[in-house]
This record gives sequence, C-alpha cells and structure tokens, in this order.
Amino acid sequence: MKKNAFYAQSGGVTSVINATASSLILEAQKHKSKIGKVYAGENGILGALREELIDTSKESLSAIKSLSSRPGGVFGSCRLKLKDLDKNKKEYERLVEVFKAHNIGYFFYNGGNDSADTAYKVSQISVKLDFPINCIAIPKTVDNDLAITDCCPGFGSAAKYIATSTMEASLDVASMSETSTKVFILEVMGRHAGWMAASSALARSSVNNAPHIILLPEVIFNKQRFLSKIKDVVKKNGYCVIVASEGVKNKKGKFLAESNIKDAFGHSQLGGVAPYLASLVSKELNLKNHWAVSDYLQRSARHIASKTDLLHAKAVGIHAVKFAIKGMNGVMPVIVRGTGKKYTWSIKAAPLSKIANVEKKLPKSYISRDGFDVTSRAMKYLKPLIIGEAYPKFENGVPKIEKLKLIKAKKKLSKWKS
Repeated sequence: MKKNAFYAQSGGVTSVINATASSLILEAQKHKSKIGKVYAGENGILGALREELIDTSKESLSAIKSLSSRPGGVFGSCRLKLKDLDKNKKEYERLVEVFKAHNIGYFFYNGGNDSADTAYKVSQISVKLDFPINCIAIPKTVDNDLAITDCCPGFGSAAKYIATSTMEASLDVASMSETSTKVFILEVMGRHAGWMAASSALARSSVNNAPHIILLPEVIFNKQRFLSKIKDVVKKNGYCVIVASEGVKNKKGKFLAESNIKDAFGHSQLGGVAPYLASLVSKELNLKNHWAVSDYLQRSARHIASKTDLLHAKAVGIHAVKFAIKGMNGVMPVIVRGTGKKYTWSIKAAPLSKIANVEKKLPKSYISRDGFDVTSRAMKYLKPLIIGEAYPKFENGVPKIEKLKLIKAKKKLSKWKS
C-alpha cells in the first residue's frame, strides 16, 4: 500500500526554501503509485509532534507553483532540537504514533546543520523502534556551512543580496566621503563560518573597489591591526567600507557581540558587531561613520535571488523524492560541482552520518594572508553561485504573493504533551 509523505521546514528560512517545497510536492505528484498525500508540518517538526499536518493536496496547482517565488517558510519553521533517541524515546514514539495514524512512510526535513541532526535521528526509528520510514534531509542554509555539499540552497541568493548591497552602499559612501561619512560597516550573518561575509567581495568591479575590509569568524579579531587598516584605507581612498560577520571573535574566543539569550538549539543570540565596531572607530579614530545590519533582509530578498541558487533549491527537492521512493533512508541530496572552466553541477546522495553536526568553514586557502580579505580561489568558488536573475511576478509595484489555503488534516490522536 502506498504511503503518505511528511515535509517540514526547519531553522532560519531563505528566499528559496519554498521553491524546494514546491518542487518536492510537484515531484511527489508524479509518483502517485508510491506516494499518496504530502502533508506539511505546521512550524516544522512541531507539526508532526502536535499532529498539525497541512494537506497540500487541497492547494491548487497554481498555488503550489507560485511558491517558487515566495520567500520565508510558507508552512512555518521552528528551532527544535530532538534529544537522542536512546535518552528520550517519548518524542520519537509520538512521531511514530502520528505517522501511523496518517499512514506516513516518507519524512522530508528541509534545513541546515541542526536539522540534519534531527533527520538523522528520525531515520534511526526504522531500526530502533521498528517503524519503516524513508527519511531524507534536504539542504537549506544561507550560512553555507553544511558538509559534503558544494554549496547550500539559500546561500547563493543571500550572497547576491550582500554583494549588491555592498556595492550600492559603497557608491553612496564614496559620493559623500569628502565632507561626511568616512567609514561604513555592514554586519552580515555567519556564526562560525564566514561564507556570507566573504561573498561581499563579489561587489568589486571596475568602478568599485569596496569592501576594503572583510571580518571573518575564522580570523581572530585584533583591534589595533583593524584600526590601523582603516586609517590606511581612508588615507588612500578617502573612505572605508567594512563587511563584518556577526560571529567575529576576540583572542579569548568570545564573540564581539553576544547576548545572554539562547535559542532552542542552545546557540547564543548574536547581533551587534556593527555598532561595536562603529564605537571603536568613533572613539579611537574620531571618524564619522554609519553602520547597518542586513539581518533578515539578506535571507528573504527573493526579488534579487540568484537563478543558479533557485535551480539548486528546486533540484534538491526533486531528488529528495526520487531518493525516497528508491528506498533510501538517512541521506541528503547534495550538490556536486563539476570540473572544467564552465560551471556545471549535479546531485548525489550523501549519508547524514557524515553531515549531521559537521560544520564547513572557509578553507584557509580562501582567506588572504592579512586576514582582512578573501583570495582569488574564494572568488572562483563564489562567482557562479550568484549568476542569473529569477525575478518574481510583480503586482502594484511589489512582488505578487499568492495566498494558500493551508487546510489541516483532521486530528486522530490525543493532544501531545511535551
């Protein structure tokens, strides 16, 4: 008997995660002999635990297709880290209970590092709880820090936004630097890996040489070297543009900007590197400056998404279904870069055991000798990922977003108690 599928979005969303959802649902419809309905979890894995399952079969074909140009997570996302199965069976037994009640035999979890860990744990219930499941994790993260895959869907579009914003802001600062702002600081995401900050280097062109300084989490922050570099750049150019990762640390290994607030994954809430650096510039160099935090804008800017990134996002959704109906379990569809001068790529399956809880940082060969820039090797890697435009449809001057019905399946079980 054919089984239904469960799909959920996890962690921080991207401008193209809904494109993955759209492609997955459409691909599943091509395999009706093996896959029945596709249920989407309302707010990620919580949707499974709470038995809040959105029946995507109730949506129109045009609505599902429209997801390709919709940012955010249309079904809702969450940050919830499941405990190890051996230590706490309660959550997993609840998942099995819900899956049995709704005839679910396929589990698709669309997220980053912590989500890959969750998917890996769920894949183990096949053996440990004797419940047959085909569990596939689907890559998604603007941080680009998942292991094995060449890049992560969501990153290319965020990188394109950062590079574009850096270029545009740099030209603005340059035009006013004679009598106004001398230093501009842009803070971008990146807790432990500097891929996002590194992508700002793509802003450079024949008419723009910014950013002049890139601060990466992989490089220990040195205040005196930083201030000295700014003085040199301002003396030479008249102004200085800095792009800083939120995860920049000092020599003691502490984040320059860290709050006491923790998220559900146990990560310290970051944000505040830009004003911290701006304060240093004001106090130590007495230079007029401005700062900005790209925050959610960098990951939700679907209007300037990379076409390459969009194609990646769609492909991993399609292959997730193909891998599942082949009986695969505990794997992830990853992007493999081809060889040669022209950028090519393909999709293959990689085991979650080698991906979960593994963080891919910028290689040393991608970081300049002085630690304030990236190398030509990094540029060669980054450039293809932001190529191509995939503009959404516009209505009344803004992107058109189609409303979904989001009808839930009828509950069959008692309320879950966490």
